[in-house]
Amino acid sequence: MFATMTTHRLEDTYPTDPATIWRLWTTPSGIARWWAPDGFTTSVDTLDLREAGELVYTMTATAPEAVAFMQAAGMPLSTVSRKRFTAVEEPTRLAYQSLVDFVPGHDPYEFGTEVVLTPTDGGTHVVMTVEALHDEVWTQRLLEGRTNELANLDRVVRAA
Repeated sequence: MFATMTTHRLEDTYPTDPATIWRLWTTPSGIARWWAPDGFTTSVDTLDLREAGELVYTMTATAPEAVAFMQAAGMPLSTVSRKRFTAVEEPTRLAYQSLVDFVPGHDPYEFGTEVVLTPTDGGTHVVMTVEALHDEVWTQRLLEGRTNELANLDRVVRAA
């Protein structure tokens, strides 16, 4: 999927089955529970879970430090995000292109993400591969956000 792009890989193992991780990753109620980085909330506006289908969600800064960051970056407190699914293989693989249209002074573009779920003894190994963004600063922000989101996913799984 990422033959010519710079990619980054994040991975972890969760103490639950792939079907549970899949539901948390592909349903409005699941996404709302963990998708946003700390200090933000997520609400799903549209979810058409099929190849070429779309996920549209709104992420809103709610914590004071998140609000301050968004204001300092010249960005709105709420951002509507769009993802177009390129692979939907329940419950083992999900891939999508994300539209980046919220960076001040930068033309919109897409970047890819692939998530692979592999059953293990007593859990599920998750590998998330993401393409780099337009520069190192934004790529690091993306990776920090995704790492935080995966930690949130772990908390949700362990609380169940």
